[in-house]
Amino acid sequence: MPDLLSGDPHELDPLERQVLAVFVDGVRVLGLPRSIGEIYGLLFISPSALALDDLVLRLRISKGSASQGLRLLKNLGAVREADGGEDRRTYYEPAIELKRLVGGFIREQIRPHLDSGKTKIDLLAKSARSVHDPVRRQFLSERVERLDNWMSSGAKVLPFLQKLLGQ
Repeated sequence: MPDLLSGDPHELDPLERQVLAVFVDGVRVLGLPRSIGEIYGLLFISPSALALDDLVLRLRISKGSASQGLRLLKNLGAVREADGGEDRRTYYEPAIELKRLVGGFIREQIRPHLDSGKTKIDLLAKSARSVHDPVRRQFLSERVERLDNWMSSGAKVLPFLQKLLGQ
């Protein structure tokens, strides 16, 4: 969609910029780069699938940033390859099913964090047990146990959260 004020067909129009801002704010909360929100937002608001070069041109981001962003979004299940017609370029479209988006984020971002967190907590527990001062050792052991409980609770809650948000 061309920007009606500038006449440049590659310029984002005001509505597109607003949609991108929504997704940029969303990915910022999740700790992801701005470009991820921009890429997903532009795909979301585009009536047809877009190729990598289209994203680079419209968003004014580097090809590397666009490629990396698409790869992450594909891994999350947030975008998929689409039919591009006659040319040989790969086109992308957004996955707009909430269950798929939540599931991909949990699978690719949260689960690995919980898994690596468990290993780190095991190391922390071992370190806490080796502290010589009994008062400090007790304090640290209680805090490590609290972290372990948080991680266990998080792992138990994820399937329910995924089901709730996916309905």
